[in-house]
Amino acid sequence: MKKYIFRRLVRSVLSIFLVVTIAIVMVYTLIPRMNVFRNDTVYTKLGSKGDDKARYVNIKLESLGYINFDEQKDMCSIYYTGDEYNACMEVNSTQIKEIVTDYEDKGWEVLQYKSGLYYVQKDVPIYIRVINWFSNLITFDHPWKVTDIENENLARKIYVELDHNNIPSIKCSGCEHKYLLYFNSSFPFIHQNFVKLDLGYSYPTYSGTDIVNVMGDDQGTIITSEMVFETGVTAPSAFNLHSCQYKQTSTLDTLDTNKFYDNYANCKTIKSDFSMINISMVFGVLALILSYVIGLPMGMLMASRKDKFADKIGTVYVNFMIAVPSLAFIYFARLIGTSVGLADKFPVLGAHDIRSYILPVIVLGLMSSSGLIIWSRRYMIDQANSDYVKFARAKGLSEKEIFKKHILKNAIVPIANGLPSAIILTISGAVITETVFAIPGMGKLLPDSIGAYNNNMIIALTFIFTSLSILSVLFGDILITLIDPRINLAEKKDGSK
Repeated sequence: MKKYIFRRLVRSVLSIFLVVTIAIVMVYTLIPRMNVFRNDTVYTKLGSKGDDKARYVNIKLESLGYINFDEQKDMCSIYYTGDEYNACMEVNSTQIKEIVTDYEDKGWEVLQYKSGLYYVQKDVPIYIRVINWFSNLITFDHPWKVTDIENENLARKIYVELDHNNIPSIKCSGCEHKYLLYFNSSFPFIHQNFVKLDLGYSYPTYSGTDIVNVMGDDQGTIITSEMVFETGVTAPSAFNLHSCQYKQTSTLDTLDTNKFYDNYANCKTIKSDFSMINISMVFGVLALILSYVIGLPMGMLMASRKDKFADKIGTVYVNFMIAVPSLAFIYFARLIGTSVGLADKFPVLGAHDIRSYILPVIVLGLMSSSGLIIWSRRYMIDQANSDYVKFARAKGLSEKEIFKKHILKNAIVPIANGLPSAIILTISGAVITETVFAIPGMGKLLPDSIGAYNNNMIIALTFIFTSLSILSVLFGDILITLIDPRINLAEKKDGSK
């Protein structure tokens, strides 16, 4: 079993690598790179400012991994210092022409601003982009992570100390984050900043924000409360002190130095609502519970009353749910819901009112239940017609005993196989439902990113959804071995399974 799981994990990792690699190649080779600026307001505002616009474009393309980019000041600083550097920075100086020739020999494209200063650019090969993406996927925080030339005496250490709630935590000086490990009342109660999934930053939507933060940070209005900072200063603040990151000495202001003894003053704010991932999971899990509460008993009832009234009523319901377009059903359900006083849009009542969840959960649950009814009914009927059931009847067992001890036990196996996928993939959200009800979840993130040419987000979501899908299949296989010990996933000695 252990060998089987290890092999499956290896194959899963390879599958994820291939899918994401294909996504990177398609995004960076098939989509014109200038499309990323279509929704960039800064690019639009630059208008006809030729040099500023060209500089901005090249800086962004370099940060997005398309090109390597150097300006004349960068080129001169490599070769010269002091007065020679100043001479090199002159327009069309002898020194810069020699450097430009050197860059041309190395395959760089040489261009000039309207001011006469040179700049060079070179496309990054697609295989390098793939390597860079995967090599930076997982990062570790450590005491030598921060570089600050204005803080030469920065202590570099990991230590244990009480946090602002007087709970022991693992802190760091010299790391990007002050808190490496801490505890609080929010699920899963134990939190860490030591290992980070680096999926790049979002652009042009949520411009400059880390993709993990876009999906994982709280949303809504800022919650301010009276806080006592480590310096003893008491002031209204919305800072989440566990999230504080290092702030360069040159950017510190008096507000920072009044509240903090050190440079860890770049803190996230506490907000009122769930993150995108959490809100999609809340809706998804509640809808999943509803679909199983409806689907399993109804499928069992239809199987036990095959071709009778209950089975025919259930068949009508299933056919109706399959035949009616999802969008039409959602609007129909919303119309009925609003007639009895439920909100037609999630923001009307907000994330902390249970009435905001009723309509979307019912819609998602009912739409998911039809497939569960079909398959549970089919599995039950297949098992009921099996030889071992006929043998059990011949032995004199009651229908109730046969159903509980034999039919249900065997029919539940394929249903349980899909349960991990159903739970885990609630993270991906529901595109149509979240759009209609204006739910700020994960559902709209991928189509919105495609429409905005947010290439980093597209690749990140491809990685997340692919990983969850592949691994959830493995979890489903493991679950059925726990339900039915007769199922053995390991290879036999003859190589069969």
